[in-house]
Amino acid sequence: MNIDLACVGCIVNQSVKVADAIGADSALRKKLLTTVDAMSKEFSFDLTPPEIAADVYEKMAEIAHKEDLYAEVKEHSTQKARSFVPFLKEKLQNSDDKLLTATKIAVAGNVIDLAAEVTFDLEEELEKIFHTEFAHNDFEALREQLACAKSVTILGDNVGEHIFDYMFIQVLQELYPQIHFSYMVRGCPIINDVTLKEAQEAGFDKLCELIDSGVNTPGFTYERASEYAQSVFDSADVVISKGMGNYECLSPSHRGNICFLLKVKCEVVAASLGKSVGDIVCKLTNKNV
Repeated sequence: MNIDLACVGCIVNQSVKVADAIGADSALRKKLLTTVDAMSKEFSFDLTPPEIAADVYEKMAEIAHKEDLYAEVKEHSTQKARSFVPFLKEKLQNSDDKLLTATKIAVAGNVIDLAAEVTFDLEEELEKIFHTEFAHNDFEALREQLACAKSVTILGDNVGEHIFDYMFIQVLQELYPQIHFSYMVRGCPIINDVTLKEAQEAGFDKLCELIDSGVNTPGFTYERASEYAQSVFDSADVVISKGMGNYECLSPSHRGNICFLLKVKCEVVAASLGKSVGDIVCKLTNKNV
């Protein structure tokens, strides 16, 4: 999906969040804000929000002389997510439907999003996620697809959320030992998205096939992915796409059988899905797209 007028203000506001995150002094803050504001005048409405964001963040990183603008914030997000693991393990242990519980856990983690229009409290979301229905509910269709799949690719999204993705994949491996699982991450630091660094620190390289997608966007932009990442994406029986950035990049996509798992955190994505901000979504695209 291409950017909407509403996306422009949201992307420009990222400069404020970055300035706050890196503790910018008044001169650096002003430079970040004025630069991004000037860039916004040239935004192409033929591009997706993640493609626009990639250019903006590259410029801000250059101005701030900092490769990973959210390095410290990502570390904190990981620690916070880890603190909930014992609670979530207990939920899984006592669950009558482990796949549903694990899927809800994966969606709950998607609230950790520094680029969102609105923010949600992780602890609050975890308290209510197991009693919340999917506003778009293709969960049983996903279950059916997993039962006959041989390969599944999960597209990672944000740091912190990846800790919950790890638990999700553990359950999937337990339930579907016939499936080869791969977890795809961003090719370089962009906002608070998970990269090879954070995924390796979490042990994904020992859990499943871990793939550096090569993309520099906060979403899986197929055209920017490495040849290998493209081949894995194309050949997977099922792709599980986490978060809004991946949804924005893959709506539409040349392939089907993509399951979008996300929390709706902006009005533009809400309108695209025909849902409301705050809804949780499990949407499986047509297999024959």
